[in-house]
Amino acid sequence: QASCLSLPGTMRLLLLAPLRAGTGNATTARRIQDHLEAAGHTCITQDTSDYESPLAVADLISSKKFEAALGIHLYKAGRLLQGSKVPFGIIFGGTDVNEDSKGDEKSQVMEAVLDEARFAVSFTEAMKETAAACWPHLRSKIHVQSQGIVTTHNASFNWKKFLQRAGILQDNRHHQYLFLLICGLRRVKDPLYLVDAFSDWHRKENSVHLIIIGPAVDPVFAEEVKEKVQRADGVHLLPAIPQEDLHTVTKNCFALVNSSISEGMSAAILEAMDLKVPVLARNIPGNAAIITHKTTGLLYSSPQEFIQLSQSLIRDPSLQREIVDRAKEYVTQHHPWDHERKAYQDLVLRLQ
Repeated sequence: QASCLSLPGTMRLLLLAPLRAGTGNATTARRIQDHLEAAGHTCITQDTSDYESPLAVADLISSKKFEAALGIHLYKAGRLLQGSKVPFGIIFGGTDVNEDSKGDEKSQVMEAVLDEARFAVSFTEAMKETAAACWPHLRSKIHVQSQGIVTTHNASFNWKKFLQRAGILQDNRHHQYLFLLICGLRRVKDPLYLVDAFSDWHRKENSVHLIIIGPAVDPVFAEEVKEKVQRADGVHLLPAIPQEDLHTVTKNCFALVNSSISEGMSAAILEAMDLKVPVLARNIPGNAAIITHKTTGLLYSSPQEFIQLSQSLIRDPSLQREIVDRAKEYVTQHHPWDHERKAYQDLVLRLQ
């Protein structure tokens, strides 16, 4: 247990976020915690799902002597920080601005939270514009800071065992094309969007496989996914695995897939770009903000188009090389980890 006293110029910070393993918000929280601790602050993460009301969080803040707070997700964390006795900043999660803002009740709560917050952070200009369209008078509070990307590699990862667990037989005579979809199992991620089309393709070409990896965020929907995948040839479902294992799996796959209905900024896409793995993503604003079609990745608008683009990628190794080289360049230039670190270390000073 860290001491309740902080050094001069440093703070005891509460970082409140949806922390379910294997989700984007949890990954973001870990990165931000690391940035703030590197500046000498004490930063303790707490999961929004463990707290019912702002009162419960207020008790936590006073009992643990927190001097300031940060919340990831304008609704899930924001509503718990409403009326907080300590100053706080908020980081948009994605579904908060893209989805929750459409409901009157949630939108009113989020407006009040944004009004109280010292600052807000959006990963993209597009997300800032969506938020500013909802709450124009609060535009000046919103800073754009793209995610900083850093990938790791687990050298001792057992790939053969992983394929066995996925139910994929290794075929050393023919090349296999493994497509990887990383997402928490919930409706907004739409993991079933490509399943029928992919299964049909696999029946014609058994060298192609789709692997879906992620936690059962919505248990009822996860059951639906499980049942559907069990009946779909060439599609395999696996639970969440640690981040560095996930990076190793990504590196070993032919392409990374995203089929979400809406995204803030997908870390999985950026990590694949960093690992020089081609990305095929559904053509939605959050994905189009980081992918230029046929330059840094491929964007599709239907399952049929996904199959066509995948086939062209398999047939054209030079397109593959061009895309991964330019994508790597894009991530290095636009998502440097040290820029993100400095931005949060500077922003948090506004909470003193």
